Order: sequence, then C-alpha cells, then structure tokens
Amino acid sequence: MNQENKNKLENLLKKVAYVRDFEICSLNIQTNQNPIILKIIIKKTNGDDITVDDCALFNTPASEEIENSNLLNCSYVLEISSQGVSDELTSERDFKTFKGFPVNVELNQKNSKLKFLNGLLYEKSKDYLAINIKGNIKKIPFDEVLKISLCTIKD
Repeated sequence: MNQENKNKLENLLKKVAYVRDFEICSLNIQTNQNPIILKIIIKKTNGDDITVDDCALFNTPASEEIENSNLLNCSYVLEISSQGVSDELTSERDFKTFKGFPVNVELNQKNSKLKFLNGLLYEKSKDYLAINIKGNIKKIPFDEVLKISLCTIKD
C-alpha cells in the first residue's frame, strides 16, 4: 500500500472514530503478512478507558468504511485495540491507582545531585511527591521532578 492510500485510509478511519468519540492513536499496516494486518489503536476522547466492547463497537463501522472505500483490494485482518497502560504516571487517577507501587523518579539535575530515586509511591500533593524508600518517606518538590514511572524495585 502506498503512502497516499495509507493517508486516505487513516483520514477515513479518523472520521469514523470521531463520530463515536474515539481517537485513532496509530494505524499500522503490515503488508508483509498474508492476509495483510491492519492494527488500529484507539482511545476515548474524554480520557476514559477503552473496553473490549468499545473495540467491538468500532470494528464494524471501520470495516464497512474500509470496504466501501476500495482502498484495499485484498484480504485483510482488522485488529482494534487500546493503548494499554503507560508506565509513566501523569494523571491524578494514576497516582491514586498506583499508590504503594514501585516507582522510578527522574530528577532535574539542576536542583538535585541525584538523577534517579526508586521507592514506593506514597503520596502526591500540589507541591511535592512522596515516596517510601526502604521505610523512610522522602518528599521531593515537584520542581525537582522530571518524570515518574512504574518500575521494579532494585535492591
């Protein structure tokens, strides 16, 4: 499939998604497979989680639009899925959900001599992030924090 047809297909699918309050995160066309595989990753525009039912709901109209467009003149498999869970914690919901989980905190080296801290997520406030490092609660001002990610604890 050439780039022009891929762009047309992606724009067509974005319109189908928009009507259903979804957004296309990515479209991957694996032409080296027989039949070719169209992998579409969607998310909800309101930020809610994608369910299996949402994927099924998007599948039928997406298939119909692909068929009606005549952009693919071969057999294909259509796979609809969600983005999954990101390792990076960004939303208030993330911080509540993963309280007590191991995190890696990347620090701004302008304000801190350390580059990373590992510990258990303890608390997030407006001004600081608190992590439990081997039983000691360390409060880190947010101006020192670059990124907070889920991880595995290293001894």
